Amino acid sequence: MKIGLKWIVSFSVITLVAFGGLFWSPVADLPNTGDFLSEDKIVGADVAWILAAAGLVLLMTPGLSFFYGGMVGKKNVISTMLQSFIALGVISILWVVVGFSLSFGDSLGFEVDGVHYGIIGNPLSYPFFSHVGALPHKMMASTIPFVLFALFQMKFAVITPALITGSFAERVRFISYLLFMVLFSIFIYTPLCHMVWHPDGLLNKYFGVKDFAGGTVVHMSAGFAALAGALVLGNRKNPHHEPSNIPYVLLGTGMLWFGWFGFNAGSALSANASAAMAFGTTTIASASAMMTWIFFDRINGRSVSALGACIGAVVGLVAITPACGFVTIPESLFIGFAAAIVSNLMMNWKALKKIDDTLDVFACHGVGGIMGMILTAIFAHGENASLLHGGIEVFAHHMIALMLVSVFTFFGSLLLYKITDSIITLRVSEEAESIGLDLSQHEESFK
Repeated sequence: MKIGLKWIVSFSVITLVAFGGLFWSPVADLPNTGDFLSEDKIVGADVAWILAAAGLVLLMTPGLSFFYGGMVGKKNVISTMLQSFIALGVISILWVVVGFSLSFGDSLGFEVDGVHYGIIGNPLSYPFFSHVGALPHKMMASTIPFVLFALFQMKFAVITPALITGSFAERVRFISYLLFMVLFSIFIYTPLCHMVWHPDGLLNKYFGVKDFAGGTVVHMSAGFAALAGALVLGNRKNPHHEPSNIPYVLLGTGMLWFGWFGFNAGSALSANASAAMAFGTTTIASASAMMTWIFFDRINGRSVSALGACIGAVVGLVAITPACGFVTIPESLFIGFAAAIVSNLMMNWKALKKIDDTLDVFACHGVGGIMGMILTAIFAHGENASLLHGGIEVFAHHMIALMLVSVFTFFGSLLLYKITDSIITLRVSEEAESIGLDLSQHEESFK
């Protein structure tokens, strides 16, 4: 087999990173900078819960691989599953080297009237996890070791590019996808993460965007990147296929739902009442969306299907994510219901169907994230926290931020696809697509 230059470069990069880790001698903690608290501030219950939550969020990525893998045709099961699973390797390494610094490092941005607004983190703040040790961080995670906060956040960074893969399944080159994943994580995910979740981030500090667990950072960014990807790669030669394994989809949905408790309740960063409420709203919104989806399908002349039930459940999980710690359980019933109706309509909208988003990532994650952001701005509790609680300005800021995030993630991703394609062709050949990516890309087959 001919070994192309792209593979030699890829191996050279991982070699440099590995040796960089060997010879890097970071200072674990910087207690004298004022950013860190003493070790006695650590709360054991919080540590135990976030350790468990981080494990739950990690499980979501293999769950996603089953969810997507069961939906595609038999010739593309392994390739589709691997595209999700490989993010555990690529993004985990990228996160340690520079991703965490870009997301949560010292803010680089601009000042207005003496107030600093961050756009992205300083890449030299925590390279190779330097200064990421056992002490809690005063502003970002005051009761758990900073390294635990960094690892918990890493799992969010891992699953985001994996979500995108459903849009261009069955026609993307594996090596091109790896390059795009790195570019997306650096230039789209990390600045968005910083702007929403860093204390000095622009969308957080100025716009007051409420995103408890990643509706904006994860799902909207993935959804719009998925839409851009489907447009750039174009339609498949044979866009009609039968799902290869519905039990895989059911298994993946169960793993995602289970892991989502860590995703949402873990984002409280503490074993407290907010975590408990997020746990409750998460499961009720998903249940509501699942039932709404199948009933709405039926009254529109479609059959009640296991696939529909699974998609509905995931849409509910997506929509409640930004709101889960800010709303009540009864309100989560409505959030799941509303998101399911809108996403279902979008999935069956003829204009959107002309775009070959293989697994309807935009209709589920993009639209679900948008609905979540809007409904959070309507229902979030607290004085002047949302439209229903006197926060008209907060609601307006959310809508402006929604437009900014949509434009940034869509057009930014569009540019990154073009750059990737200019370096390594994104789409496989017609012959490879006809054979199936399992054989043409990986020389493996799903029996």
